[in-house]
Amino acid sequence: MSAILSSDPDLRLPLLSSLEEPARKPEKGPDVQKLTIDDMLQKHCGEFGTWQLRHFVLTCLAWALEAFHTMVMIFADREPEFRCLGPGCDEMAKSVCGFEPGSWDWVGGAGSSTVAQWGLVCGEKYKVGLVQAVFFGGCMIGAGTFGHLSDSSLGRKGSLTVVCLLNAVFGCLTALAPDYWTYLLLRLLTGFSTGGVGLCAFVLATEPVGSSKRGAAGMSTFYFFSTGIAMLSGIAYIFPSWRELYIASSIPSILFLVIVLPFISESPRWYLVRGRINEAMTLMRTIAKSNGKHLPDGVVLALDEDVNESSVNDQNDKQGFATKEAITGSVIDVIRSPVTRIRMFLAVAINFMCSVVYYGLSLNVVNLDTNLHLNVVLNAVAEMPAFAITALLLDKLGRKPLTIGTLWFSGFFCFAGCLMGGVGIWKVVRMICGILGIFGMAGTYNLLFIYTAELFPTVVRNVALGCATQSAQMGAILAPFIVVMGGALPFAVFASCGFVGGLLAFYLPETLNRPLYDTITGMKEGEGGLSGV
Repeated sequence: MSAILSSDPDLRLPLLSSLEEPARKPEKGPDVQKLTIDDMLQKHCGEFGTWQLRHFVLTCLAWALEAFHTMVMIFADREPEFRCLGPGCDEMAKSVCGFEPGSWDWVGGAGSSTVAQWGLVCGEKYKVGLVQAVFFGGCMIGAGTFGHLSDSSLGRKGSLTVVCLLNAVFGCLTALAPDYWTYLLLRLLTGFSTGGVGLCAFVLATEPVGSSKRGAAGMSTFYFFSTGIAMLSGIAYIFPSWRELYIASSIPSILFLVIVLPFISESPRWYLVRGRINEAMTLMRTIAKSNGKHLPDGVVLALDEDVNESSVNDQNDKQGFATKEAITGSVIDVIRSPVTRIRMFLAVAINFMCSVVYYGLSLNVVNLDTNLHLNVVLNAVAEMPAFAITALLLDKLGRKPLTIGTLWFSGFFCFAGCLMGGVGIWKVVRMICGILGIFGMAGTYNLLFIYTAELFPTVVRNVALGCATQSAQMGAILAPFIVVMGGALPFAVFASCGFVGGLLAFYLPETLNRPLYDTITGMKEGEGGLSGV
């Protein structure tokens, strides 16, 4: 037998091979190419095709909902006109303070606004401002809360679902408020949910977009907000009662939940950082197919910090890509890293100053002695050219120069406004300076969402955006108090904010054509280990 084996190698080798198999290394399977989401979109799926366009439009409809719940206070909390019923009333007066009881009445009745409903005039007028401050305070809390939840357990789509549901519920309940303090509480709760709407919608809409198209796409989200403001003016014209208005402005949130949300997908970037690579790859294949592209079998998604590792040849390792330990981040992680810590400080400060100017100048709309509904429409339409111009220059000039330019543009005209008098032709010139100031700041406000999102990696992006949004809400709370000062002082404060914000922007890095990093480690490696920015 041994002679046969030794004389016939063809018989001997298979037997020996079977005995030696455990000691041999497994045969190599096909190489697996690791790609980041940006690279996969650029090379195989398409950066902004049919899928991204549909997903972007559907998701950004939520911005109109945010406009409804935020700006409804302009109409619901307005002070309506009054009419005299007898002696003790002066039709030429600008306020009903000092009138004899029973000598006047509200035009449209007590149900026309909350001011008329609960007598929020004269000594009680501060309560109108208090509701506004409380609403934005709720937005500040909600932005931080849902910024964290959308980065962690709920995800982008899950968080958007929750905030829209809460908005619909709180908005309808507000219409049933029996007294002022119940109304104030419900506006606080509405602000809490509203604070997460734009944040979640923006990130969910722009994360599946390729890096070269992301800037223009992000700038376009604010058209939906301005359109929502204009639409709200029409809704308020149809429903003059404040209770009816709250119900009418809340119904679209219900329709969005039922009709639109089922057709919106979760972000592939969130899937990736949560270790759910199967879902991420399935979604990327869907994107490629919808865009008329093909995603090869030999590529797999990976975090940017893993892309530079050697290709995996073992077939078992290839299967191991299906799951990966989830990576999470928090504000503590942002502060711990020198790179993200400095960026966070600058982003928070700039967003705060921008918000003070934007909301402060917006409050001057009520000083135009014309139809309120028309004023709101014109204010919304006036912002759109700023969005368009900023979008056109975004990829030509870059994020950083454009941020500095728009902040200083607004600051210059605010400074000019503080030098103008309040009578005659100078009153008109001051009004024009205010319009140009808000024109520049509207472009900055739009740009900052994109810039802030690109400054931070996926694992903490919504946390960072949440902090920036919180600082913006603090600016919104402060703005009415600055406007109350009157005279030239508000314009001087707005000018200072514009100039200082532009100076701070000098210390931010440029993000044009830079990848969206997935992790803080990946950002450090990609930025060459720089600790300053």
